[in-house]
Amino acid sequence: MAAPSNVPIYSRVGDVQWAAPLTTANTAMDGTGTVSTVFTADATNGGFVQKLRLRPAGTNVATVLRVFINNGSMNTVAANNTLFEEISLPSISAAAAAATAGFEVPLGFALPPGYKINVTLGTTVVGGWVPTIIGGKY
Repeated sequence: MAAPSNVPIYSRVGDVQWAAPLTTANTAMDGTGTVSTVFTADATNGGFVQKLRLRPAGTNVATVLRVFINNGSMNTVAANNTLFEEISLPSISAAAAAATAGFEVPLGFALPPGYKINVTLGTTVVGGWVPTIIGGKY
């Protein structure tokens, strides 16, 4: 067992990861089914996830974003996933002359080596939502 330390651990290098715009519904509440992997921790040392940002990629109906932590194994087994957070996303009408609102999910935790952050939408949308995670690799 490692000795406790009061020395903070800092990321070795910044790590920004994202997925293609989310458009397809996944009604599974256990992290199974079709998911988008937004972040994969370093395979040797793990990683840190600070926050997840969402930006609309066009016009969308209201939906919910679900954020799952996966233990690095197949997400098709529910026991490999845990629902970490949900955020309601409103209907958005994209416009060329006005900014559209973005949303943020605070994360702020370390991930063991190979762990992943997966996301799903509750309902199908047209334009899509682009998820981006700001983090670091140890």
